[in-house]
Amino acid sequence: MHPETHLQLQHVHAADLRAEADAYRLTTEAGSTPRLRARVGWTLVEVGLRLASAPRTAVAAC
Repeated sequence: MHPETHLQLQHVHAADLRAEADAYRLTTEAGSTPRLRARVGWTLVEVGLRLASAPRTAVAAC
């Protein structure tokens, strides 16, 4: 393969990676994902606290 061809392919690949990173950055900046993540996280914390504070019944040993 000619060295310049390899260099051109490398530039195309780098441009593709930059475009993919930009697209990802735009989707993460939308703001809906962190809110949902926070709501789910706090819901799990609440469920865990309820399970931890639930009264336990004694188990009879046979």
